[in-house]
Amino acid sequence: MKKHNFSAGPAILPATVLKEAAKGVLNYQGSGLSLLEMSHRGPEFTAIIEEASALVEELLEIPPNSGYHVLWLTGGASTQFFMVPMNLLDSTQMAAYVDTGTWANKAIKEAKAFGQIEVLASSKEQNYTFIPKGWKVPKNARYLHLTSNNTIFGTQYQRFPKSPVPIVCDMSSDFLSRPIDVSAFGLIYAGAQKNLGPAGVTVVIVREDMLGQVNRHLPTMLDYRTFIKEKSLYNTPPVFPIYVSMLTLRWLKKLGGTKVIHRRNKAKAKLLYDEVDANPLFVGTAAKEDRSLMNACFVMAPGYEALEKEFLKEAEANGIVGLKGHRSVGGFRASMYNALPKSSVQVLVDLMRDFARRKG
Repeated sequence: MKKHNFSAGPAILPATVLKEAAKGVLNYQGSGLSLLEMSHRGPEFTAIIEEASALVEELLEIPPNSGYHVLWLTGGASTQFFMVPMNLLDSTQMAAYVDTGTWANKAIKEAKAFGQIEVLASSKEQNYTFIPKGWKVPKNARYLHLTSNNTIFGTQYQRFPKSPVPIVCDMSSDFLSRPIDVSAFGLIYAGAQKNLGPAGVTVVIVREDMLGQVNRHLPTMLDYRTFIKEKSLYNTPPVFPIYVSMLTLRWLKKLGGTKVIHRRNKAKAKLLYDEVDANPLFVGTAAKEDRSLMNACFVMAPGYEALEKEFLKEAEANGIVGLKGHRSVGGFRASMYNALPKSSVQVLVDLMRDFARRKG
């Protein structure tokens, strides 16, 4: 049975990428060796990481000699929660944060160990069902930290605010899902396991002038400048996740880039949200104007709560996996990352309609 993978992450990857990656594990480009056995300083992997970085720059339209560097790190976004303020925020400085979900909240907690943190707005009291609006960024802030998409609660910045200070953004769950103006950001970070590749690598895009302005000692492995200088090869990087990420970047370029994938993502999300709004058995949990294109969260409508387990069971019987919502929200979460085809969303929508006819 064909599987329709709505998992929030590690998430679906393009089928062509998985096939090519599997070949590389067994025999990389006819070398007789697995990519997993090759030196990270050899010409084969050097070509991989250089192409991966170049593709990120191309897909995000980062101009040459603009001061931005693409880095390949480990530790996931959770490590970036403290690595960002450790590198950018002096103990006497203030950074501004907006609290839009679990991951934003964790980033705030970590940052407080390195400087003064001002939380400009939060939607926590309403269980993060919307993106706060109407707040102002203090001009004396070192940076403004945002979380672009909230996987657990299904909200997303539909557009980024204008800021008098550089924006630092956690884009883990919507990286490369739409065009962005990189010049508005001082630093972007993203765990790979949503739209880019397998778990194990984190991409960071940092503008060089953001660095070297703190007085504290920075451990070598936690200093962005180490990875700029050594081109992400100071120590052994996560070779295979970077390789799969490079293949995914090739796939996205061949598809037509971020503008094309954005149109596809909007079409998938519209298909599902239209059904959620029309179906009497289901109701969305996020404010409509802030609904995520990546993670659609919905629950059984009032009076039908007892049908939740039955619907999940039927979904699994139809090859729909990863649909159960996070415990913070309950219900269902359909993650529709770049590699998920619209046909899989249609299978889910068809099941929702059929379920309503039988149970409504």
